[in-house]
Amino acid sequence: MPVFEEIEQLYAGLESLEEQPADLAAVAWRGQAPAADENRHNAWTWRAELPPTAAGPLDGKRVAIKDNICVAGLPMRNGSPLLADFVPTVDATVVERIRAAGGTIIGKVACEDLCLSGASHTGISGPVRNARLPSHSSGGSSSGSATVVALGEADIALGTDQGGSVRIPASWSGVYGLKPTFGLVPYTGIFPIEMTLDHCGPIAGSVADLALALAAMAGPDPLDPRQRDVQVDDYVGALSPPDIAGMRIGLVSEGFGHPVSEAEVDRIVRAAADRFAALGAVVTELSIPLHRAGLPIWAIILMEGSTDLLVTGGALGSNWAGRYMAELNQQIVAGLAADPAGLAATAKLNLLVTEHVRRHHGRSYYARAQNLRPRLRQAYDEALAEVDLLLMPTVPFCATPLPPSGCGIDVTVGRARDGIDTNTSLFDATGHPALSFPCGQVDGLPVGAMLIGRHWGEARLLKAAHAFEQSTDWQQL
Repeated sequence: MPVFEEIEQLYAGLESLEEQPADLAAVAWRGQAPAADENRHNAWTWRAELPPTAAGPLDGKRVAIKDNICVAGLPMRNGSPLLADFVPTVDATVVERIRAAGGTIIGKVACEDLCLSGASHTGISGPVRNARLPSHSSGGSSSGSATVVALGEADIALGTDQGGSVRIPASWSGVYGLKPTFGLVPYTGIFPIEMTLDHCGPIAGSVADLALALAAMAGPDPLDPRQRDVQVDDYVGALSPPDIAGMRIGLVSEGFGHPVSEAEVDRIVRAAADRFAALGAVVTELSIPLHRAGLPIWAIILMEGSTDLLVTGGALGSNWAGRYMAELNQQIVAGLAADPAGLAATAKLNLLVTEHVRRHHGRSYYARAQNLRPRLRQAYDEALAEVDLLLMPTVPFCATPLPPSGCGIDVTVGRARDGIDTNTSLFDATGHPALSFPCGQVDGLPVGAMLIGRHWGEARLLKAAHAFEQSTDWQQL
């Protein structure tokens, strides 16, 4: 057969795919945009009340959903002008599970533009203001998630985390945030950034609500290839009794004293360690040198991987088995074609770095970084063989002021990163579970401490944070 005839037949076969029944039927829009007087911190993007599909442990809990997570019939913009008109026709797996456990969905909350910022000023709907001090950042990229919980407008909010995006806003907003072990919570139906870094986790006003949310969401999902040998525990049962006598906690020296660290933040987190000791824990200081040297491993994976999956891959990529969101792909591809300048400035930076690296080194840096991940993971595993949990500041400094309106791209991108993820990002690369909890404040701005545990060790993390919460009022420190 002549080659051109073969191509024509192949293309005809491709066109026939469009004639097949759609996976999902269209759904009507539900809810409405938030009223300005009910959204003074700019945290909500859409309000709706979706009742539970069954009774369960989340009965009566109000749950907000980050705006990169699909909820059928509710707009999902992911903070980006490229997705201004996208309305999913399917719920993410975590949304299905929350409603099946008795939770009521009360709306979508703001996130950073394509979730590529650790602060809260890059999203399409404008800056999200810190619940404690509105002139300051709430942290990102799950900015709205932490803010509505801190304001008491939601009991629980779902976030995502590829470099600290659950823990950073939890820390800066004075609430609790958990990045679970990689793969424990399914990512199906959520806008991805890098498939080997993607995590979804809860933010809540108490450790008990954090445990309830995790129990509802955790577990295998055959549609998510990120999952392997998932181990689920009794997270709610682990909280009782709140006794941590004999628990071994290692204070990681390299988590303190960064060039960007604030001395008062370091002091408050060390004081939190002393409180754990007063509760009966055995607290020692230990060294993990790779915690200072390992950041480039995560950074190159994020930059190159996000460029491939998010930009050139149209939020789908290829070569993985699971549920593909074809409608999302069509929307973002069309958005990029219509307005390439609408791509987030932080994504453009990743794209430029990736292009430069690949012109000079091919894909070897990405390959080397991925190959170094086991070494990074082993460094923490070896420390966690000596202690039960690790402890360090979540973010080495308190929330920063929001950038002024009309500031240049150097300020916009600089404030989006600026060392915010110095401590958090490495645990996205290693997959260890990590929990941020409030432990004090500086001039009214919360300070968060981060506990890190063994893989699948969320129950112990929750137990330790709960014991601290029950014994200490962090706002009085």
